[in-house]
Amino acid sequence: MSIYFYIFGSVLLVSFLSLFGVFFLSLSPKFVEKLTLFLVSLSAGTLLGDSFLHLLPEAVAKNGTSLRVWLWLIIGLISFFVLEKIVHWRHCHIQTGPRHPHHLGVMNLVGDCLHNFFDGIIIAGSFLVSIPLGTVTLIAVVAHEIPQEIGDFGVLLYAGYTRRRALFLNFITALTAVLGAVVAIVLGAKLDNFSDFIVPFTAGGFIYIATADLIPELKKETAAHKSLYQLISIIVGVLIMLALKLIFE
Repeated sequence: MSIYFYIFGSVLLVSFLSLFGVFFLSLSPKFVEKLTLFLVSLSAGTLLGDSFLHLLPEAVAKNGTSLRVWLWLIIGLISFFVLEKIVHWRHCHIQTGPRHPHHLGVMNLVGDCLHNFFDGIIIAGSFLVSIPLGTVTLIAVVAHEIPQEIGDFGVLLYAGYTRRRALFLNFITALTAVLGAVVAIVLGAKLDNFSDFIVPFTAGGFIYIATADLIPELKKETAAHKSLYQLISIIVGVLIMLALKLIFE
């Protein structure tokens, strides 16, 4: 089966996750809160597990302990920090109160476009290295996308969009993942060492998302039973990545 089937099938799957938020409208807020708590914790575990059990070992196996592996890891961390800063900077310069909720929705869509574009590059770049690496990276991205898409859908509804329009716009922005995949394929064809930097770069991005975005959010919960629930969910995410490593090896 062609590698392009895996790449574009995967990015389309991630794109269709943008429609996921609508299924939570009929559920009780309390249940959604509990489920989101689990999903965010699971996402942190899968991202860390993919980074340290799959991506970095792959980069080291191919390049040894070359300094460039760790440089690209740092570049990945910094790149996602800059990307987040750009999106947050734009948010801070727009009033998000009742008088200007629409602008919040617009900026959420812009940020989502950038995020999904990078997702496409990451997924395609991983599949270009190997199908097993692409598969586990896809799982990590999916685990992260589901709670994010629930939040994005809620922001668009708050911004005044109808359910149908919010779903449509969320899906259109999600399709930028396809563009990211195309860019990765083109770069992979032109650069012989593309996998040498995309793999540690991806690990850096995943580590940043897990440690700078997700875990700080989880730390806001101080209730003992919920904190234990978070810890167990993170461990489950890591174990999923460990199980996949054992399967593929």
